[in-house]
Amino acid sequence: GWTEMLEEKRMTTPQTPVAAGVGQSINKDNSIVTEKKPEHNGEADKISELLRKLTQRQNPNTLPVVSLGELMDMEFPMVEPIIENMLYQGTYLLAGAPKIGKSFLVGQLAYHISTGTPFLGNRVRQGAVLYLALEDTHQRLQERFARMFGEEIEGELFLSVSAKQLGKGLQEQMKEFVNQHKNASLIVIDTLQKVREVGGDAYSYASDYELMNQFKTFGEQHGVSILMVHHTRKQQAGDSFDMISGTTGLLGCADGAFVMKKEKRTDNRATLELVGRDQPDQKLYLLRNEENLQWELEGVERELWKRPPDALLEQVAQLVTEEQPEWRGSASELAELVGDHANGVVKKLNRRARWLYEDYGIVYQRNRGRTGSQITLTRERNREA
Repeated sequence: GWTEMLEEKRMTTPQTPVAAGVGQSINKDNSIVTEKKPEHNGEADKISELLRKLTQRQNPNTLPVVSLGELMDMEFPMVEPIIENMLYQGTYLLAGAPKIGKSFLVGQLAYHISTGTPFLGNRVRQGAVLYLALEDTHQRLQERFARMFGEEIEGELFLSVSAKQLGKGLQEQMKEFVNQHKNASLIVIDTLQKVREVGGDAYSYASDYELMNQFKTFGEQHGVSILMVHHTRKQQAGDSFDMISGTTGLLGCADGAFVMKKEKRTDNRATLELVGRDQPDQKLYLLRNEENLQWELEGVERELWKRPPDALLEQVAQLVTEEQPEWRGSASELAELVGDHANGVVKKLNRRARWLYEDYGIVYQRNRGRTGSQITLTRERNREA
């Protein structure tokens, strides 16, 4: 914290007066000392800045702002998608009409994540999954999963047929699960209505948005994604996502949403449309295997937009090859190799780390040391161009 940093500074820094107006030093005759000794200017400025920030943090009316320069220098952890192209870190809805196979689909999705096996043709990052099957019984779940995956079950999939409501203990239950399973990556809530606190006669945009925001906040704090099963309206709409029951507050706060549809309830074919932040809109055509009741991928339509080529990422991809899957060095050394300056390379890679991983399978890590930034680039896999 700031207090520990200040204490350390006070122990190691000469008692030099700092700028007037911020942590002013007062001499014996109560006059303000503003003169700084030249040799300690830099250190005094650092202490002054620390004091200014500490004072701001203690003021409840101070907005937590960052300058644009500070923002550009920030590093954000690169989080691998849970299901590539489909499910990322965030809060998602999966909506569809009753009895069309939503629970089979989310059960299949949860099982594939728990075992790390590809789902509908997409790469999966393995992790523990909590599945709240709140409209089911243990017997029905046993029959369903045995039919889908056989008797020899693997993975880290944990199920519950009961849970508390949101605001009445659900968050604490989810937190306990996450604390017990450090590799937890997804919580499935089937259905949203079962955990929603019953309010007034009608739900408003504000109440829908706040509902989603509570899940979103939990997910961000604990590093898990949350997928909520919901229902659609009976009325058809030009945009599939307008069929999600409730107000637009649900979709407005969510990071992404799936809408599952059938032409007829008796069909063994369905479509799954997906929208989300920072991922391509797409439509998946699914066929239900009548033997094991799993959904299989027949085809997919994705938006045609593709990220334009990025010269820096292409240079890095040539530097970290299959033969030499790791590169380590300083920011200055990397800058020299790609024809840029050190600060520029660091800022660009901070911002493009996700694209470097998604397009080339290369993980970017940066460690700050006394001698400057040390960068590690690791190729985890090969990707098609």
